Amino acid sequence: MSEQVPVEEFTRVESIFVRHRNVLAVRAQFTPIYTDHYLHLMQQELRYGEELDGILKELYAMLTLHAVARPWAETIAWTVNLRAPRVNLFVTASSTQEMVTGRLFTEDVREPDRNLFYSQTTTQPGAEPRTSTLQVDGKDPLFWVSQYYMQSEQRPAKAFRLPDETYVLIAAQPDFDEEWFENLDTEAVTKLQETEETKVLETRRFRFHCGCTLEKILPILGSWKERPDELFGDSDQIVVQCPRCAARYGVSRDML
Repeated sequence: MSEQVPVEEFTRVESIFVRHRNVLAVRAQFTPIYTDHYLHLMQQELRYGEELDGILKELYAMLTLHAVARPWAETIAWTVNLRAPRVNLFVTASSTQEMVTGRLFTEDVREPDRNLFYSQTTTQPGAEPRTSTLQVDGKDPLFWVSQYYMQSEQRPAKAFRLPDETYVLIAAQPDFDEEWFENLDTEAVTKLQETEETKVLETRRFRFHCGCTLEKILPILGSWKERPDELFGDSDQIVVQCPRCAARYGVSRDML
């Protein structure tokens, strides 16, 4: 049986079809996810700078909306390698697990000659992921998503910030109204359901959640089992981080 979580801990994501314009509008208010993001940082004694934290949070929003615009059975991971500041931002989302999580990598990050965006999409465990790489400009995740859609999805999309930590992704469908789409702005998106004929296709629920455990982390260290001194040095215990959410776990020699 799946874990039961109160509804208020989820971000409710609506997938809305805009009739006659032939676009999909995916909309959500992200306060529940952002609240759990900060609880996670506090529990793990992590602190991100304001700028990078803001970028990471908006990547959560963009990936969640993108995941809802995609088929159910996909798990998607995005990594953005920024040149300045030198950092990797990682986010991953799964519709089947109704989750999104992520982290920053600030140590031992190679410096690229340009900002690079990597996407991996997996449809089932063990399957070879579908990957794409593109150069992105600036530090705005909403603009990155537009660039990603044009290159990898091969259709235009626009993302919008609305008040109260609400975001909307507008993704073009076949035979979309190009002139209307090009003229879309935040005001028009805010009034979309008042001014256009729309239909809510589905509603999904997402939360900030990784699902990592010490038992899942230990196999990552399996290659060190025959040479523990290289891993532990003079210590009897080390701290390892989850590669997905940066949660910290103490690992002793006898655990290997």
